[in-house]
Amino acid sequence: MTKTFKRALSRVFVFLALFLATGILCVAHAKDKGEVVLTYVEWSSEVASTNVVKVVLEELGYQVDIMTVTAIWMWQAVANSDADAHVAAWLPTTHELYWNVMKDRVENLGPNLLGAKIGLVVPTYVTLNSIEELNGNADKFKGKIIGIDPAAGLMNKTMEAIDEYELDKLTLVKGSGPEMTNKLAEAIEKKEWIVVTGWTPHWKFSRWDLKYLDDPKGIYQPKDKRGDEYIATIVRQGMKEDMPEVYRVLDNFYWEPADMEQVMVWNSKEGADPYQNAKRWVEGNRDKVNRFFSE
Repeated sequence: MTKTFKRALSRVFVFLALFLATGILCVAHAKDKGEVVLTYVEWSSEVASTNVVKVVLEELGYQVDIMTVTAIWMWQAVANSDADAHVAAWLPTTHELYWNVMKDRVENLGPNLLGAKIGLVVPTYVTLNSIEELNGNADKFKGKIIGIDPAAGLMNKTMEAIDEYELDKLTLVKGSGPEMTNKLAEAIEKKEWIVVTGWTPHWKFSRWDLKYLDDPKGIYQPKDKRGDEYIATIVRQGMKEDMPEVYRVLDNFYWEPADMEQVMVWNSKEGADPYQNAKRWVEGNRDKVNRFFSE
């Protein structure tokens, strides 16, 4: 091997080392934008939206930690600045209590999804159409309304509905979102009557034929001119000043019920990875995601 060749080879190695080092430094710099903490409740809708936001912010170079908590702590953590944001505020009805208590300590960036709904849901083969009919058919439902986690705003509204409609023959059963859908699946397979606390968007409406019971007293829907239920993005105070890029993305984050339902259907399959499904949605919807980055 000649000296000239050795010098040339040495230069190649030096160039490669510098190239790799520069690349590593660039990656390290891109990943050095800071940490973002998002809270969420483990409802299928919020699992979908929170993971999508996580993926989008990671693409900008942020480390994103997501923490599953109860509804009240989801709000409280942001109000106390222990977390940066959540994209799971069901307003104006479901989380009305949390908003009224904490609105002076958080910032509401507005809807990230319109067309949300909550209420009591039954399979379409159930021959009732109104909440008012439940008490007279309590035995067919085994005296139970199948609920979710007790801290959920939907559960508070259901307790209110039990009082207002005098559903004294029915008991609200506490549980979780997955437990509710499991019991719904079992009942439908046997064609049994069942009534559950439900919300839209949710993948169960894609899988089974379901309907909301009419709510003539307006317990589950706004009674005034505030408009229909929507899901909003809530951030801690001061984020606009100290994390303007994150603030802009969260402010721009918006998708349609069909988008959320698609991710929820993927997540409902056995062995599904919500994070990978969020990446799948982001990759397949670049036109929508690019709008999250716009000034």
